[in-house]
Amino acid sequence: MKKPISHILKPWLILIGGLVIFVLLALFARFRIDLTEEKRYSLHPATQQVLSGITEPIHVEILLVGENLPGGMRRLQKSIEETVRTFNAYSPEKITFSYFDPLSLPKEEQEEFIFTLNEYGINPTNLFERQNSGQQATMIFPGFLVMNEEFETGALVLKGERGMSPDQILNQSIENLEFEMSNAIKKLISPGSNSIAMIIGHGEMSGDEGFGLVEALDGEFELFKVPLDQAKSVEDLKNFSLIFIQGPRDLYSEREVYLLDQYVMNGGNLVVLIDGVAVDIENAGGEGTIAMPVDSGLENLLFRYGIRVNKDLIQDMNFGYFPVMAGNFGNQEQMVPLPWPFYVQAGRVQSHPITKGLDVINFRFVSSLDTVKADGVKKTPLIFSSDFSRILPAPVRVAFNDMDKQPVAEEYGLKNLPMAYLLEGEFTSLFKNRFVPDGFEKADFKESGSGKVLVFGDGDVFQSQTNLQDGSPLALGEDPFVQTTFANKLLLRNLVQYLSDPEGIIASRTRTFQIRPLNKVKVAQQKVFWQTVNVLAPVVVLMIFGAMVWGIRKNKFSKK
Repeated sequence: MKKPISHILKPWLILIGGLVIFVLLALFARFRIDLTEEKRYSLHPATQQVLSGITEPIHVEILLVGENLPGGMRRLQKSIEETVRTFNAYSPEKITFSYFDPLSLPKEEQEEFIFTLNEYGINPTNLFERQNSGQQATMIFPGFLVMNEEFETGALVLKGERGMSPDQILNQSIENLEFEMSNAIKKLISPGSNSIAMIIGHGEMSGDEGFGLVEALDGEFELFKVPLDQAKSVEDLKNFSLIFIQGPRDLYSEREVYLLDQYVMNGGNLVVLIDGVAVDIENAGGEGTIAMPVDSGLENLLFRYGIRVNKDLIQDMNFGYFPVMAGNFGNQEQMVPLPWPFYVQAGRVQSHPITKGLDVINFRFVSSLDTVKADGVKKTPLIFSSDFSRILPAPVRVAFNDMDKQPVAEEYGLKNLPMAYLLEGEFTSLFKNRFVPDGFEKADFKESGSGKVLVFGDGDVFQSQTNLQDGSPLALGEDPFVQTTFANKLLLRNLVQYLSDPEGIIASRTRTFQIRPLNKVKVAQQKVFWQTVNVLAPVVVLMIFGAMVWGIRKNKFSKK
């Protein structure tokens, strides 16, 4: 007896209907489930907020390309692509990507394009591959460009701290991909409108007149030079998201200290770069000069907040170099860079959103910092010296002649000396239980408040150096003596973002992806066992299953 046609079509109709419903759900009911332990495919809420502001399609050009990329670089390349796909899943507009090799451009266009990438901080990296004829260097660009119809920006992704292994650098670079890409998109869709005050009038920024700050933050923040003595009230400072004080040489008046204090009490963010001693480097030739303690009038304010800048200088075996005249070669003056322990190259940093993953930061004549009791204030050291450091209390002799002496490691017995502190929490005003300065109303005074204060023991850490040839200021972090770019600019950008919005996209830098390498000892011991299991187990399971089916069928049909 033949079955009705409806009985034949029914299962097919159910199957087709189910597929249609599944496709419709996939189109209109989008969802993602991240089953990874570290939530690798989930985004920070601040990143999602940035993506929600996208109003037009965005395209990402991945510059990390190459035919023979090593395994680690292929992993980073794949992670960039996965990050773009994840961003696209959360974005209201499409985010597409493609690969582009800068070296594929004609020779005449390559140099200009590479110069443009350098403005975004994307510097080429040489990879060395072993071949039959020896080593061959391949240039790669570990970064990406983000663009819409009008604008373009970019970011470098391969970043790590000095002393890290290649695997650790790659892992940390992957951890920071979300921040780098969301930060680039934020620059693209919403240029920064926050304003920053650079205090002047006390000998601040004597080196570059603020060029380092302006060059590093241009396009993201509005910067204003503010003479504090002209501020009439705290209301004049409240509009600034941050206030920078860089290397003052003259005393702040009590009135000016009161304004800064009340700015912090009202939730302001204060960055103080202050020298414990004053060094006149121009007089360091011959027998040298004596570095003497310097008072800025801010010591009591910082002490009340929980930090003390000591009247000393740190020397470190992880030092930089300073050029000195070594005579003439023919009719040309010969400059020779010599080790200078007063120039500290700090590569040890705290795992904090401001400093995590930073490369070496260059300090020039940095003083040590100590913490003192301040109830309600959390003190976080951010940057440290190496394991071979020492402290020279003021007065300190600073002379180029000392460069001829080989540093003795036994004299550098201190380690992990903090050179920068972040203070957060509930601050108590310096003027509590005191008379307020003339011209201010007691009714407007706040005894305490929640703000943030960041203190460096070096007033020059965000001041740019000058070109040795024409005297023009260099980009922040560039060193004309050793042809090296330090991470001072990136440190500045990170701290500005953190202080402006600590829960914003900068918080995504705290993500951690664990490296889970195979246990090589176990691999050697259990290799044969697991090979046997993987080869024989499927066959055995299949034979058991087949035997069970054969037994069931035999038992069923033998009874009939």
